[in-house]
Amino acid sequence: MPPGWMFRSMWMLLYVAVAVAAWLVWRRGSLTGGTLAGYLIQLMLNAAWPLAFFGLFPVFGAAALWAAFLVIGGLGVSVAFLILRFGPVSPAAGLLMLPYLSWVVFSSSLNLYSAIHN
Repeated sequence: MPPGWMFRSMWMLLYVAVAVAAWLVWRRGSLTGGTLAGYLIQLMLNAAWPLAFFGLFPVFGAAALWAAFLVIGGLGVSVAFLILRFGPVSPAAGLLMLPYLSWVVFSSSLNLYSAIHN
């Protein structure tokens, strides 16, 4: 398990990258319809995951970790969707989202390990 500072630092960098990617797509007038919905879903799932993983674990135990795994799985799908939607509008925006997807996959593996071993 990586140290806590690493998670905080990475999430901050990723939030900046996601915001810049969304801005690049928005300024071209393409952050609308399904792309906007996908972006908002990604934001909600991103906010829900730490609540499920860290907040619900003391109350629900391993069940919370499995719920968090479902949330982060949905987050991964939504980020992949955004890469596919952002890339054609702005290649830079699509590329900025790739580290986010990588980090979500990494975090998913840690989440799954925690769920299996609790």
